Amino acid sequence: MRIDDIEYHVDGRRMVGRLAVDDASDERRPAILLCHEGPGLDDHVKGRAERVAALGYVAFALDYHGEGTPLPFPEAQARLQELIDDPGRTRTIAEAGLDVLLSQPQVDASRVAAIGYCFGGSMVLELGRAGTDLKAIVGFHPGLRPSSDSVNIKGSVLMCIGVDDPILPPDVRRAFEQDMIDAHVADWRVELYGGVGHSFTNAAIDQFGLPGFSYDARADHRSWRSMVDLLDQVFAPQRAELGDSPRAR
Repeated sequence: MRIDDIEYHVDGRRMVGRLAVDDASDERRPAILLCHEGPGLDDHVKGRAERVAALGYVAFALDYHGEGTPLPFPEAQARLQELIDDPGRTRTIAEAGLDVLLSQPQVDASRVAAIGYCFGGSMVLELGRAGTDLKAIVGFHPGLRPSSDSVNIKGSVLMCIGVDDPILPPDVRRAFEQDMIDAHVADWRVELYGGVGHSFTNAAIDQFGLPGFSYDARADHRSWRSMVDLLDQVFAPQRAELGDSPRAR
C-alpha cells in the first residue's frame, strides 16, 4: 500500500491530506473522500483511510484546519464555528480535497463517495448539497444541520448516530429526517445505536473525559459494516442484487 501526505492550498491556507491506495494495480477504481473530526486530521482518520484503501478504493483524508495536524481545543472550536456559520466555505474546502482525490491516476471519477466523522459528517453532507456527484454520503456521529440545498443530493445517505449523543438529541435527528423527506432524497437512512454517545468510532476519545463522548467498539464495528455494505451496493449494484457482497476493485 502507498501512503502519501499531499500538500494543497485553499484560499491561501496550506492543507496537508493523507492519501492511501493499494498501488499493486494500475486499474481505475472507486474513490472515497474522508473528512476528519473537529480537532483536526489525526491518526484516527488517517487509519480509516488505510482501512478504506485496503477494501480496494483510493482513499484521501482531507484537511480542513490546515497543516495536516490537530489544533488545540479552543482554536479548533473557533475554526469549527467559522465553518458552521459558513456552509459555502465548508463546501469550498470539501471540493478542494475532492479535487486532490480525483487527480489521482487510479481514480474512476464516475464512482466517488464521501464519509465524515463529527463535523466531517456535516462537510460531506454539504458536498452533496452542492450537487457533487457522490454515489454515497456516510456520516459517523455527524453534524445534522438541515438545508434547503438537500434537494441537490444525488447519492445514498447513511448517518450513524449514538442515541445518547449530546450533540444529536431527538429533535435534531428528527429535523434532519424531515429535511431528507422534504428534499425527496431518494435513498437515505439513519442508524441509531442504543447506549452510545458521540465520537463512538474514535478509541482515543476516552482519554479526554468529555461527558457524552466515548468509544464504543460494537457501534464502531456495526457502523463500519453498514458503510462497507452500502459502498458495495452503490459501486457494484448488479452483483449486490444477486446476493454477493464484493469488495470494490
